[in-house]
Amino acid sequence: MTATSASTSFARIGFELQPSVARIVLRHPPLNVIDVAMMEELAQALAEIEARSDVSVIVLSGARKGLSAGVDVAAHIPDKVEEMLIKFHAVVRALVASKKVTIAAVRGHCLGGGAELAMVCDMVYTTTSARWGFPEIKLGCYPPVACTALAALVGQKRASELILTGRTITGAAAAEMGLANRAVPDEELDSAVEQTVQELLSLSPAALAVTKKAIYAWDAMHFDKGLARAEKIYLEELMKTADAQEGIRAFMQKREPKWMGR
Repeated sequence: MTATSASTSFARIGFELQPSVARIVLRHPPLNVIDVAMMEELAQALAEIEARSDVSVIVLSGARKGLSAGVDVAAHIPDKVEEMLIKFHAVVRALVASKKVTIAAVRGHCLGGGAELAMVCDMVYTTTSARWGFPEIKLGCYPPVACTALAALVGQKRASELILTGRTITGAAAAEMGLANRAVPDEELDSAVEQTVQELLSLSPAALAVTKKAIYAWDAMHFDKGLARAEKIYLEELMKTADAQEGIRAFMQKREPKWMGR
């Protein structure tokens, strides 16, 4: 396939349009941390893709050796957190609502908000050695998207374990529990993704779009309400705790947090 240049260039993401395929690459070295600027670019790119009738598949990946280490911790401070949540969840909602089939290709770090972006894609392929996790609890916070939708993917007990411990797991374990479709050696990831892309491109784009809508017809109702509720609790309760503020300060000051239990 011959690549065609996208109509918009970005600083935080790579954006490439090929025949019927849009490829988005998170590019914010060294760990592709998702800051507000990246969120805005992702939202803009997804809106542009959605308007393209000639695109039926979106592939999301990360530059260098990781998808993303998560959302910028500095964006969690009280005067920025609401804007961060609104903009990040706008990207998540755009992925969920997209008529295009979305595929995440995961290698290296896939943590926090990075793991949330991957988990809401229609299909996920990961390297066996990738590091998955939702470590927000270690900052005295929680991942709203994972709290809303992770149990539907891996079951309530496994979701609770991942979210409440902040434990990191391998890509192999992520695939085994249902966070990813398949785990493959690093050198096979691109070919595994491309095989599925080519299968999808042989099918009707109209049928794929309508079928995707039907697949999520039930979950979409619960996801929208659940995420709104998780956002409300995050802003009105969690961010008012002393521990959440201490956890974020401690991370930024590179020290262990001193929990006060309030």
